Amino acid sequence: MKLIRVGAEGQESPAVVDPKDGSALSAESVTPDYDVEFFGSDGLDRLRDALDAGSLPPLHSGNPRLGPPIKRPGKIIGIGLNYRDHALESNMPIPDEPILFMKAPNTVIGPYDDVRIPPGSTKTDWEVELGVIIGRQASYLRTPTEALSFVAGYTVSNDLSEREYQLERDGQWDKGKSCDTFNPLGPWLVTSDEIPDPQTLSLWLNIDNRREQTGHTSDMIFSVEHIVWFVSQFMVLEPGDLINTGTPAGVGLSRTPSCYLQPGQEMHLGIDALGEQRTRTIATPG
Repeated sequence: MKLIRVGAEGQESPAVVDPKDGSALSAESVTPDYDVEFFGSDGLDRLRDALDAGSLPPLHSGNPRLGPPIKRPGKIIGIGLNYRDHALESNMPIPDEPILFMKAPNTVIGPYDDVRIPPGSTKTDWEVELGVIIGRQASYLRTPTEALSFVAGYTVSNDLSEREYQLERDGQWDKGKSCDTFNPLGPWLVTSDEIPDPQTLSLWLNIDNRREQTGHTSDMIFSVEHIVWFVSQFMVLEPGDLINTGTPAGVGLSRTPSCYLQPGQEMHLGIDALGEQRTRTIATPG
């Protein structure tokens, strides 16, 4: 299934993409939203049953905004330097275990929403990533081999970063990752049954029609199943949580000379089977 949320910011309604013709079907008869309660109460099974039964009505709402495919997650966990080519271009050692950082949940926006450059920022950077949505509580998983059964689905994520805040100021990476609008998500949440092996996906990103990133999830240093298992050793993963699994080479930080986002640019990015995003950068008002 492809899950979407439609409507004005903060007023999104859950829907499903009709596999027959690509139209939107309302999921409000099943759940008020795609949130922790939905994922944690077998919501995907109930939604699939309703879709198979043909009981989901068409969503008649013209051409509304497409929001992020999940309600604001309880937490966002990022994985740093998880592609060998990105670690090398960053002049950083290949990590021996996943590098974890946190990203503020209120960074999540829709796949076509504007991205606001922070006031005074000169080093806002792009990062196309495979996003993993947790489907049920995971804590101290015993082995990586069981980890994918805890995944609800996958989505396109842009883990934007302000490199000065992240790397040149004291402290952790979080403040360079958590600026307002710094996590466009979607367009869809594609359920895990449609992506049996998340290590088989190509991903890419263009800035103003110029290709900047081209990668493949088979090049991850740590696979999705290893990441989910590993994170569960340090924190409880809850339904609806988002894990950003790392970015391939081609970020602005590593160009010679470095090149960063300016207001008025377009980011166009996508992942096999998960759809595409188009967002524009704007200056923060005020």
